[in-house]
Amino acid sequence: QVQLVESGGGLVQPGGSLRLSCAATGSIFAINSMGWYYQAPGNQRELVASITSDGTTNYADSVKGRFTISRDNAKNTVYLQMNSLKPEDTAVYYCRALVVRQRGGYQAQYWGQGTQVTVSS
Repeated sequence: QVQLVESGGGLVQPGGSLRLSCAATGSIFAINSMGWYYQAPGNQRELVASITSDGTTNYADSVKGRFTISRDNAKNTVYLQMNSLKPEDTAVYYCRALVVRQRGGYQAQYWGQGTQVTVSS
């Protein structure tokens, strides 16, 4: 089994910063991609940012220039540095990983439990 454990959410004032972390544990051979998604009440879950195993990144237009995604392959951990936060960034943030559990195995999707980010004065 694979588990994704997130941390780092909380309450921050507009213009502030937060750093989210997500560690993947369990039976893992390789992680092809890791990413962060957010979901506000009444909305669909949307991509915030993703990063492949070779470091290629992808960002939602709304966060470009403010958020930075990075990963530590040795620790199977992905980070999301969020700067210049806005009230519209308020949402539950979910970590997602595409994991191969054994050599020659297929890729499977795993999600974290979600962490709340609230941007408010």
